[in-house]
Amino acid sequence: MANHTAAVFVALPSSEPHVIAGYYTLSNMTADASALPVASARKLPRYPMLPATLLGRLAVTKQHQGRGLGEHLLIDALGRSLATTASVGSVAVVVDPINDRARAFYEKYQFTALADQPGRLFLPMGTIELGMA
Repeated sequence: MANHTAAVFVALPSSEPHVIAGYYTLSNMTADASALPVASARKLPRYPMLPATLLGRLAVTKQHQGRGLGEHLLIDALGRSLATTASVGSVAVVVDPINDRARAFYEKYQFTALADQPGRLFLPMGTIELGMA
């Protein structure tokens, strides 16, 4: 984005390269360390705020839903998030699901709720790293 608040990644169908099929955004954020489950926080430095990556939006157009594009976009977003940790630290990817259906989608990939913000989910970078190996 021109204001540098988020990076946008777009999926274009090869048959219609002028049509947006889906997209996601990534940006940096900080997460309250006390909101993390004890098992996750125990492995991290004892700072009050920790760096994380916000998956701000992930969407697939209605005509492209049901084809696995959402999963593809999520896996791409997680891979990019993990790759950036070589340059900029991040302990997890955080999402704010828009509804119960979106929440179930993320939970299928092991995202869990933050203690003080049950509407916000996170996936530790270590879990992403294991899944990408």
